[in-house]
Amino acid sequence: MPTEHAAIRVVHKPWGLGDLKPWSQVDGSSDAVGELWFERADSTAPTPALLLKLLFTSQPLSIQVHPDDTFARALGMPNGKSEAWYILAAQPDSQIGAGLKHPVTPQQLRASIQNGSISELVQWRAVAKDDVIYIPAGTIHAIGAGIVLAEIQQHSDATFRLFDHGRARELHEDNGVAVAHTWPLRSSGIPTPFAANTANRTILVASRHFVLERLALPEGSSWALLAEPETWLLVLDGRAAIGASAASIGQAIFIGGGRTSIEVGSDGLSALIAYPATRPAVSLLQRTGAAPAEPAHPDAASMARPAGQIGGRA
Repeated sequence: MPTEHAAIRVVHKPWGLGDLKPWSQVDGSSDAVGELWFERADSTAPTPALLLKLLFTSQPLSIQVHPDDTFARALGMPNGKSEAWYILAAQPDSQIGAGLKHPVTPQQLRASIQNGSISELVQWRAVAKDDVIYIPAGTIHAIGAGIVLAEIQQHSDATFRLFDHGRARELHEDNGVAVAHTWPLRSSGIPTPFAANTANRTILVASRHFVLERLALPEGSSWALLAEPETWLLVLDGRAAIGASAASIGQAIFIGGGRTSIEVGSDGLSALIAYPATRPAVSLLQRTGAAPAEPAHPDAASMARPAGQIGGRA
């Protein structure tokens, strides 16, 4: 099965950044870059179930909501959109919005969209590097300014805008009210317990549609990755040879399943890994060579931090 460097689609946005270092060498100085999409290198390959992105914000994004699979398919879309964010960098006053401060009726939500007061209903929370936020479909949410984040999501662009900071773009009041959860964010995205947590793997999100983990592999170590048929790996720090592909900070690798080698460089490797599943793959990572595999953590459930809870560190 293929192991390949992901292709990068550059998406320019007025709220983006000009300097994307250290995550990318793409120059956005003349046209700000808001998003980098990681895609299959083979443009004729089937559309993956998941989409991995990097987002760069100099201004707040719109307040929006995504439909679930049922609603999206009723509109002729292939599926809905649940997503998770991993904060790579954040200015001290940076915030995200996730859910509402208190329950409201659909009529009250519609009125807040019409008069612009929805921003006051959203639960805003400070974020910092390494925070993880799970946004299930139907959750009203927003990303503030001064943030760099990695996003893993169902492969969909189904988005309904509810507030756009005075920008002259269409709002989607009817569909937004129809799909929105009109209450505070409840789901953590982490069913427990998970024996898959080890010293080298931390389960960040395990949702209905995907699993997101963080890997921490020591310098000079060798591993076998027993990948799911669609597996995405994003390097956060360090470098490694993954199959025949060398990868360093900000680069993504697509693995089409099967056994793939990971040879970690002298700086170690910190990476995010994501794959479509409802539970972590217990045998995903095995140490090879002279060193024994890391034992399962004795209290795996305690390591699975609720991803919808801001303020803890992954």
